[in-house]
Amino acid sequence: MASSLTKDAAKQENTSPASGGKTFFGHPFGLAPLFMTEMWERFSYYGMRALLVVYLIAGGPDAKPGSQGGGLAMPEASSVAIYSVYVAMVYLLAMPGGWFGDRVWGPRKTVTIAASTIMVGHLALAIPGKPTFFVGLALVALGSGLLKSNISTMVGHLYDGPEDPRRDGGFTVFYMGINLGAFFSPLVIGTIGQKYNWHLGFTIAAVGMAIGLAFFLWGTRHLNPKSSIVPKPLSAAEKKSTLTKGLIWLAVAAVFYGIVGGTGHFTLNWALVPITIAGLIIPISVLVRIKRDKELSASEQTRVSGYIWFFVAAAVFWMIFDQAGSTMSTFAEKKTADNVFGINFPSTWFQSVNPLWVMALAPVFAFAWMALARRNREPSTTVKFAMAMVVIGASFFVFAVPMGMASDGTKVSPAWLLAIYMIQTMGELSLSPVGLSLTTKMAPQKYASQMMGVWFLAVTAGDCTTGLLSIAKVDLDGTNVILLQAALAALAGVAVWMYRKKIEGLMGNIR
Repeated sequence: MASSLTKDAAKQENTSPASGGKTFFGHPFGLAPLFMTEMWERFSYYGMRALLVVYLIAGGPDAKPGSQGGGLAMPEASSVAIYSVYVAMVYLLAMPGGWFGDRVWGPRKTVTIAASTIMVGHLALAIPGKPTFFVGLALVALGSGLLKSNISTMVGHLYDGPEDPRRDGGFTVFYMGINLGAFFSPLVIGTIGQKYNWHLGFTIAAVGMAIGLAFFLWGTRHLNPKSSIVPKPLSAAEKKSTLTKGLIWLAVAAVFYGIVGGTGHFTLNWALVPITIAGLIIPISVLVRIKRDKELSASEQTRVSGYIWFFVAAAVFWMIFDQAGSTMSTFAEKKTADNVFGINFPSTWFQSVNPLWVMALAPVFAFAWMALARRNREPSTTVKFAMAMVVIGASFFVFAVPMGMASDGTKVSPAWLLAIYMIQTMGELSLSPVGLSLTTKMAPQKYASQMMGVWFLAVTAGDCTTGLLSIAKVDLDGTNVILLQAALAALAGVAVWMYRKKIEGLMGNIR
């Protein structure tokens, strides 16, 4: 039974359980099991994600000639929309995932349930058939949403509050775990799935999540005791109200889709369009609700106002960045040469390039930030976000070049994608780990885990925008659309830089 946050528990907030003096790269040893859990969860997630679009189009008219069949034979536009909605749902569900951590189970129990759900989802994907595929996809999205907010919150629990100088470094180490898993998974899962058997690839993703769950259960004794506490448990009345509302919405959806399906009008868009619209509306409503919460102090409300700037910038960033698994994935599959020095390789290998760049460049960025900090010249968080926006825009300006070269059927050199991923990674390192840490610093106490969900809602908003464009039959492979997105990101970066003093004033003493 979950306990509430008592005064005694609050006193333990900034302490970590004893671990015999052991550390993990100079950080509390509790970071080790969290690092390993996230690494294996990302191994399963990114391996499946690398297969997703090429599996959906396999055997259909938009598949690469001579490629393995046995997929769902869907058009490319529908496949990109499904991919975008799926990724959006992973991050949208991080918000209720954070709510479960704050109000129902506590972060530690929520992560355990989440990892188990992800594993079952991948096993469902391993069973051939369209119904089991979509059930598996839904389970993986649900489990990932439950896990994301809570595991990041537990990383924050390991440190002595927002001012602990090790905090940003701890999140950077944690971020390296994400990228280790993301690097190896396309090489293993992607190769086996794309070259031999799609469903065997999904099975390996399930095994990866099982390993991650085992590491987490082994390492729970090294976590801060606060990770087992429900910060604000639901009252009996709140439980009844929440359950009633949930059942009502479920009944409404069941009746509505029962009528649509029973009359023979159901198409994939009946599912995709409501989800993408909800993915744009929900982030706005959540931010408004938090901002208007009268229980927040004046300083907390002011920080939320400042946080909205970062949220909007991140949404634009992820709208472009996450097309690595859709627009850029299909470009790699059909318009990029698949051999180097006579060695052939599957297109899913390109999904390993970004995490490889992260591992290569993250130490460089960390060293650069520390060197600048010693000289009191490190860019503020606001400036880092502005840099990220301009850089991600530049990556799509560059992407327009090989797209133009391939318009006549010519296959371009893999070097183009390697360069584009490098540029995007530079933007990512200026935004993503900084944003994770910033969120834990600026979060009102009442919304500790839920604010991590809010951060991930920026990804939802960006991916839902891409999904709506795909549903509307906008040619995301078109050079003009790529250039328009590039210009939008660059202009957003300029706007953040121009208003940086105003934003920093809203952040209070947080930088």
